Amino acid sequence: MSLSVTSRMSPIKNKHLLVLHHVVVVLLFLTQSCGGQHQMIGPTKPVVAMIGDDIILPCHLEPAVDVVDLTVDWSRNDLKPRSVYVRREGVELLTEQNPLYTGRTSLSVNKLQCGDVSLKLSTVQLSDAGTYKCLVPKFNAETVVTLAVGSVSSPVIELTNVKNEMVLECKSNGWYPEPQMLWVYSEEKLISVDPTKNVRGSDGLYSVSTKVTVEKGQSYSLTCKVQQKNISQIKEAHIHVSGDLFMVQSNTAVHITVNLAVCLITVGTAVILIWKCGQKKTKISIHDEDENELHQTEMEEKLQRESEEKKRLEDELQNKDEDLKHVRQTIEKLMEQKTFLKNQREKLITLLQEDKTEMKEAVKKKEPKTEREKKMQKREDKKVNLEKRTEVHEELLKMTEKLMEETENIIIQMTEKKGKIEKDKEQIIKHLREKEKEIGEIKKKLSEKQVRNTEQQRTE
Repeated sequence: MSLSVTSRMSPIKNKHLLVLHHVVVVLLFLTQSCGGQHQMIGPTKPVVAMIGDDIILPCHLEPAVDVVDLTVDWSRNDLKPRSVYVRREGVELLTEQNPLYTGRTSLSVNKLQCGDVSLKLSTVQLSDAGTYKCLVPKFNAETVVTLAVGSVSSPVIELTNVKNEMVLECKSNGWYPEPQMLWVYSEEKLISVDPTKNVRGSDGLYSVSTKVTVEKGQSYSLTCKVQQKNISQIKEAHIHVSGDLFMVQSNTAVHITVNLAVCLITVGTAVILIWKCGQKKTKISIHDEDENELHQTEMEEKLQRESEEKKRLEDELQNKDEDLKHVRQTIEKLMEQKTFLKNQREKLITLLQEDKTEMKEAVKKKEPKTEREKKMQKREDKKVNLEKRTEVHEELLKMTEKLMEETENIIIQMTEKKGKIEKDKEQIIKHLREKEKEIGEIKKKLSEKQVRNTEQQRTE
């Protein structure tokens, strides 16, 4: 649709068309047409993540709609600034982001095309725990996502001999939130359990420990259990202590010497028998085969890890290509928009000049006395219309210049983002080449080893 602006229009018609034309410009630049009600859908339960994990905070629109060029806002009300991630008209507004999330948040362009505004949060930290708000202002659609952050570690049981008793201490460090620790045992025997100690370190993580005391001379099967229900985590350590263990520990040094002598005689006898039967060579051969098999297994595992890393880099490279394509398209559209606004501004300036000229003529023009009384009202009406039209033109000119300034700022941001994506692509391609080289070397070594093994089998 094309609207021509000319000074020949009547004041009222000219005013209405210019306002309509500017509204169309603003709508094309800032919004997309959309029908129906949209609802933001998030998880019904908290998202649980361990410290150091990369996780997704789910959030999507129903029915699905392309939101690539719309505003998407993730925030936390308990932070200052509250912004976790803001994307406006295809541009990440990093200046508004809370420093805690610098370099750790992103959205998928592919998923945005389907209304999926899920936030990827990398290298989760303890401070990330909280309630997040996911918002797309155009549809007034929002929801909240709760993130629970945890940290766990396996418990360790230590034994200490104290007179006629044995003390078992269970320890576990690096937990969050604060865990519970308890001893589990099935035997109906007398044991003494000390209160659990929970200590929070400077890193915000908890260290927990507890002791249990048992009598010597009896057998015990005990389990130390550490659990955190909020993050659904349980870690256990089992120990079985027999009465014989206590007896051995309480015997004199003579018993230990006798046991050691028996062990030495047994080992010596075994060595003599192996030597006499000529098994030494076979033993070495088996040992070499075990080492070769272990080495080959390690190489195969390394090959698998490198292949997985290569696949991840390829996926990341594909995402960067898509982001770069979108950025280039956006810059192209913004340049067109900038040219359009520039032409609009020139037309408005021309109209303002014509308005001022007509107002001057209306003021200077003098009618004969016989006609002055008849046409005075008409001149006053024309002057009022000119003043109103001038106000409309000036207001539209201000709005157009503001839009031009915003467009220029977005172009600068998109250009900077384009450069960053291109630099990231170069790094990914470099890493991909290194991975391909490493994978090639591993495959070559595996192939050579397989050839050597085949030749060795033929020789044997």
